[in-house]
Amino acid sequence: MITAIREVRRARGLTLEEVALACVPPTTAQTIGRLETGTRTVSVAWLNRIAAALGVAAADLVRLPERAELPVAALLDERGAQAPRAAATVTPPVPTAGMVAVAVRAATGDYRPGDELWCEMLAPDRFVAALGRDVLAPVAAGRFAFGRLAAVRDDAVDLLPPAGAPVTVAAPAWLARAVRLVRAL
Repeated sequence: MITAIREVRRARGLTLEEVALACVPPTTAQTIGRLETGTRTVSVAWLNRIAAALGVAAADLVRLPERAELPVAALLDERGAQAPRAAATVTPPVPTAGMVAVAVRAATGDYRPGDELWCEMLAPDRFVAALGRDVLAPVAAGRFAFGRLAAVRDDAVDLLPPAGAPVTVAAPAWLARAVRLVRAL
């Protein structure tokens, strides 16, 4: 966890010793120093103790990682584009651990060349959560099948590819369910 303990302490003009003595119960300047530098893990209890000693909210001592936000310039609805009444932002997507992508090279069904499908990996016990969604499924010899998941059976799944005949994949080890379409304009 990244903290701002040192910055807040210095802004208040306090020494490590003064903060340590103001904690309830009191602690040592060395402990406060270790918590400031990250050589000792800062727990919620420590954050609360130090925040009280500094006279700030515990949230003021925590820094979240930087994440870009985009300002919303307009809202689009059936009437067209309008300026938002209040300032708003959106956060660009960030992939989560374990995701895989499918890169579209040629127009296929609803997808255009250059599209990226960000997919969430699913274990067999979660396949039903992808019914009616586009999925990537492993098949023999390092190949894949892609299509809308039409059925989940004990021994196979049925896919409806964007073009062509339905495909049955026997007992896939996993499915990757499309959860985000990234399209360049």
